[in-house]
Amino acid sequence: MIQERQSGTQVHVPVLPTEVIFYLNISTDGIYLDGTVGLGGHAALILDHLSPKGHFIGTDRDNEALLLCNKRLSGYPTPVSLFHNSYHNFNAILDELGIDQVNGFILDLGLSSLQMDSHVRGFSYSTDSDLDMRFDSSQEIKASGILNHLSENDLANVIFQYGEERRSRAIAKSIVKMRPLTTVFDLVESIRRSTPPNHRDRTLARVFQAIRIKVNGELEKLENFLSTFRDRLVIGGRVAIISFHSLEDRLVKHSFKDLAKEGVLSILTKKPVIATNEEMAENRRSRSAKLRVAERIS
Repeated sequence: MIQERQSGTQVHVPVLPTEVIFYLNISTDGIYLDGTVGLGGHAALILDHLSPKGHFIGTDRDNEALLLCNKRLSGYPTPVSLFHNSYHNFNAILDELGIDQVNGFILDLGLSSLQMDSHVRGFSYSTDSDLDMRFDSSQEIKASGILNHLSENDLANVIFQYGEERRSRAIAKSIVKMRPLTTVFDLVESIRRSTPPNHRDRTLARVFQAIRIKVNGELEKLENFLSTFRDRLVIGGRVAIISFHSLEDRLVKHSFKDLAKEGVLSILTKKPVIATNEEMAENRRSRSAKLRVAERIS
């Protein structure tokens, strides 16, 4: 999910917009669920193709984004149902709405500019704030809790597994030595003390990614969705997932392949779809986006 600021106004520019709409192959009277609706960029594109007989369902863990999204989508003739919830709870949401199956799922797993640019939420290593990193501000676990209470070994494992950072042991040791860490710049300093200056921005990005994934249980939620969505997708319906790092993309790739072997899905993107050079130039956050799409066939 990408946002840019123009004249002080947040304008949501979704990644791979043309590709998402093309591959979803939207049925005008269909039901579509956007599990990471954010500020409603993809949602608006989908609603542009839906009739009043259709239904759009959106979920997001970020209540701030959801409130803004609700305002953006209020003028459409298509029924819109928005939920402050995680997409992996979609079964309960569909049950609540009395809906058996949907025509399409869309997940955009990227971190939004609303989150990255926040001066209080701790997602960016370039802005000092509390060590928070929660998508859902009502959640108890924060980044500070992870960083200050995990054992050195467990912390190193988190950084290595979720950030794919080879200096995880040295970084974890430095974090433990500096405890308690209370601000973003405390974490940045612990990384600075334990890593060489070359390519440090990449190291910072990997460590922040790892802690954020741990705080929000991101991979577990994706695994849950991938193991359960099939029965709620109509035959001929499509699932589109945009990931932004190799851990997510690998999960989606293998899940789609396994379901294809079972004869449940037909994979429509043999290789992940990436942004055009023009989009990458306009939206730098689209550079790491990978779209995979599959259709249910049985």
